[in-house]
Amino acid sequence: MPMKRYRRDQSEVSCCLKYVIFGFNVIFWLLGLNILGIGVWAWTEKDTFNNLSRLTNIALDPAFVLIVTGLITFTIGFTGCVGALRENTCLLACYAIFLAILLLLEMTAGILGFIFKDWIKSQATNGFQAFIVHYRDDPDQQNLIDWIQEKWLECCGIEGPNDWDRNVYFNCSSEAVGSREACGVPFSCCKLKPQEIIKNKQCGYDVRKQDYPQETSLIIQQRGCLQAGEQWLENNLIFVAGVAVAVAFMQVEQGGCSSSGGVK
Repeated sequence: MPMKRYRRDQSEVSCCLKYVIFGFNVIFWLLGLNILGIGVWAWTEKDTFNNLSRLTNIALDPAFVLIVTGLITFTIGFTGCVGALRENTCLLACYAIFLAILLLLEMTAGILGFIFKDWIKSQATNGFQAFIVHYRDDPDQQNLIDWIQEKWLECCGIEGPNDWDRNVYFNCSSEAVGSREACGVPFSCCKLKPQEIIKNKQCGYDVRKQDYPQETSLIIQQRGCLQAGEQWLENNLIFVAGVAVAVAFMQVEQGGCSSSGGVK
């Protein structure tokens, strides 16, 4: 009597992969939807849709960055989520292609960033200069630069406090036209005083004047944000590299699962 060869049923593995991909992408789909919603809400609050001339530099507009990031995350999450749930090979193929392109772009950006460090530094300087020039024109850029200077890097300007002379409101010559902020810096440049709970919003007034009565190094940060950013990256290089490797690993895993034919 010939022995019957037992053939292992792969349906359980396929089902497991199906819901792993589905669950993973539901999170990204909802995350992308929330980011997209925040970006659209920010543009609505600034009345950008009715007045596109407000976009002085769209590439540096935080709301625009959120919209693009949310749209990409939403699209990738949607194709993976629906493709896994409906077992649609076309959507799963698109999902795998999206992940492959994203991973390739990340690797390219990392390699180019390492090779062209001076160019990256120059672009960061130009971007920060644009933030300074338009500091009072865009509330999103204003909040972002205040967060960078006060909460994250604890710095002031690009190379130092005098970079704020690029802004029409903080330029020393603006005193002639009645600007109270002339020859000053934003409050986010100020150091928090001992036992001070709420920072004085006028703490940066007049600090760049030659006859300022106090030592400015005790009042405001003297270190530029470019130097502070380089130091932060050096001090947190292992953490940044670990996050990059973890993200790349997750993308490879998800792309491999979706293209391996596990979901059937």
